[in-house]
Amino acid sequence: MSEAFVLADLPEFFLRFLTLSLLSIGGAMATAPEMHRYLVREQGWLDESGFTTAVALAQAAPGPNVLFVPVLGYQVAGLVGAAAALVGILLPSTLLSLAVSRWGSRRRDTPAVRAFTSGLAPMTIGLLFVAGWVLALPFVREPDHRLGGIGLIALTIAVMLKTRLGPIWLILAGGLVGALGAV
Repeated sequence: MSEAFVLADLPEFFLRFLTLSLLSIGGAMATAPEMHRYLVREQGWLDESGFTTAVALAQAAPGPNVLFVPVLGYQVAGLVGAAAALVGILLPSTLLSLAVSRWGSRRRDTPAVRAFTSGLAPMTIGLLFVAGWVLALPFVREPDHRLGGIGLIALTIAVMLKTRLGPIWLILAGGLVGALGAV
């Protein structure tokens, strides 16, 4: 639990994740840059290493990519923070997704619905790119890890584009390279 976090901060913390939920097109990872700005830069509840470690740990675990959200919440405010962050990030987007999917399925052939769904793809890719950039910055900024980090990122992108290898294998390989101290 962060020493700077007090129980009076919990409503704002919960509301921040409620708001981020509505921006999480493409998944919770798309809002990682904003979470980073809020938790690390604005509030100072986490440092760069703690944020990146939480995301990496949750991404390495089996299950949905939203797992990093309760890990961040736990680091900030313990079990209460984990619950607030998870409920905050899931509740609005789940309710909105249910309502929109029911509405959209009845109107899927209309030009407006087709245009909307076509427009979401590039936005999602852009948000995920920014999330990847935020996670890579601590390694790229560190002179001892810069070349290895950039090399590992480039290799991962090349393998993803050229093969059908599952991302879990690349995450495991990256973890192994990091554990061996190569990056």
